[in-house]
Amino acid sequence: MNISVEITLMPLQDQYEQPIKEFIKLLRASDFTVLENPLSTQIYGQYLPLMNFLTQAIEQSFESIDSGVLNLKIVKSDRSGYTPNF
Repeated sequence: MNISVEITLMPLQDQYEQPIKEFIKLLRASDFTVLENPLSTQIYGQYLPLMNFLTQAIEQSFESIDSGVLNLKIVKSDRSGYTPNF
């Protein structure tokens, strides 16, 4: 089953940019399709491999910050090819 995951990492600290950049680099280094925009990052793939990868990536990211929030939206389908039609 394919899924699409939208991720927003928000470190609750003054130096917040570097942990976000490192998290995005970690996602980019994966074998999954990754798309970015100024507000979030989307990653696409098969459910189990992607969720296993995200579990490890999130843990690694959380270890590098004192406090933070991570929002996930998970859609049951691969939306990586979405093109607005308006």
